[in-house]
Amino acid sequence: MTDSRRLVDKLDSFRNLLRDDGVGVLDYIEQLTYLLFLKMAHERATRKLKPQQIVPEEYSWQRLLDAEGVALELEYTKILVGLAQQPGTLGVIFRKAQNRIQDPAKLKRLIVDLIDKEQWSATSSDLKGDAYEQLLAKGASDKGAGAGQYFTPRDLIQAIVDVIQPSADDTVIDPACGTAGFLLVAHDYASQHAADLTPIQRDHLRDTFAHGTELVDGTARLAAMNLLLHGIGTPDGESLIDVRDALIADPGERYSMVLSNPPFGRKSSMTMVGADGRESKEDTEIERADFVTTTSNKQLNFLQHIMTILDIGGRAAVVLPDNVLFEGGAGEMLRRKLLADFDLHTILRLPTGIFYAQGVKANVLFFEKKPASETPWTRKLWVYDLRTNRHFTLKQNALRRAHLDEFVQSYLAGDARDNRVESERWRAFTYDELIARDKVNLDITWLRDDSLEDLDSLPAPEVIAREIVEDLTAALAEFEAVAATLEGSTSE
Repeated sequence: MTDSRRLVDKLDSFRNLLRDDGVGVLDYIEQLTYLLFLKMAHERATRKLKPQQIVPEEYSWQRLLDAEGVALELEYTKILVGLAQQPGTLGVIFRKAQNRIQDPAKLKRLIVDLIDKEQWSATSSDLKGDAYEQLLAKGASDKGAGAGQYFTPRDLIQAIVDVIQPSADDTVIDPACGTAGFLLVAHDYASQHAADLTPIQRDHLRDTFAHGTELVDGTARLAAMNLLLHGIGTPDGESLIDVRDALIADPGERYSMVLSNPPFGRKSSMTMVGADGRESKEDTEIERADFVTTTSNKQLNFLQHIMTILDIGGRAAVVLPDNVLFEGGAGEMLRRKLLADFDLHTILRLPTGIFYAQGVKANVLFFEKKPASETPWTRKLWVYDLRTNRHFTLKQNALRRAHLDEFVQSYLAGDARDNRVESERWRAFTYDELIARDKVNLDITWLRDDSLEDLDSLPAPEVIAREIVEDLTAALAEFEAVAATLEGSTSE
């Protein structure tokens, strides 16, 4: 059994132990995050060579080892509250931290049997990181946890990174980073030839290469820990994960690469509580001087934000739902801007059934930011259709990296994009063709759906059932948005 497998099995056995007490997967991973951090800090503080005190003495791991019963609960709570006040990575990991393990005996077992027995600092970052990533994947697939919305399939991320090819000189940001999957894979790719890197590049890879923004405290905590376990960032340094709403303002910084899968769902909703105590939902239209158009469509706003934070010459790969490609009004205005001021060179049409959030039909948009110009920068848009006649489900027939091989090869064909060659699923469209389409609709299809013509080529019944659920869920989300808009306009 591999070390990684052994570690995951060990971590998993404790998860089952706590399940009976109502501790869910995400709560468990969160508690594990606190305890792992404390143990790793303890290992650094007590090592023979260059000991380093990251956590103040009164919040140390030793205090947990020395306490029993109710005293242990009190000690643990005191540590969590105290560390939440600390700056940098410490503060992000322990922000609003709470003890969810109600049974002190089980907490003690977790501390002594599971975590204290392992030497976490001595374990390679690949091993620790892999074990943690596998736990996060379990959390994402757990229906009750609701964590799937933060999780992009790793095989898809891998293919995106393989074509966009981050280097050790890039600065990469994900403005909706979830548990930091994109940042990890990008860092991994950029570190491939570590032996050839200069000391400055190595420091950059550890301290300033990856940046993430995440709105939800608990998810930001998992992202910060995930990076740390993979050797990215330092426990006593500045946090690489910013906990805030990325859409509120232009942060000022610019990055050479943006990789992101912004949250699905069309509206940026805020619950307002009136003087009478009644709640009302308000769709927030984001108004920013750097935005081309004002809209409450969250994905269009994320796209505008990404267009802002990308440096001139910078590259982006962003997962966005179909509505971004065809929606009129603000959507059309944004597509015109994207085709003119950016080089929107590639769209990957993704199949359904690959995301934990249901009813999602999405695409990956690949574009580059260009300097101001009189003529449009997009000369040719290449579209790869991985959706028509492709059927995936999360369990029986999951999307694997191998399913994306043809796309990766087509994208990277030759040294320049001019060398790309069309194939059945891979087509090019000129700027003039795109701009002539009604509302500059970029939701382009040309393949025929076999199942409409040939009953023998129907997919398996469980796949059909899942696709019906996907279509109905997507339709309901659209109707919900229409209903909400109508309710808003009649109540004014």
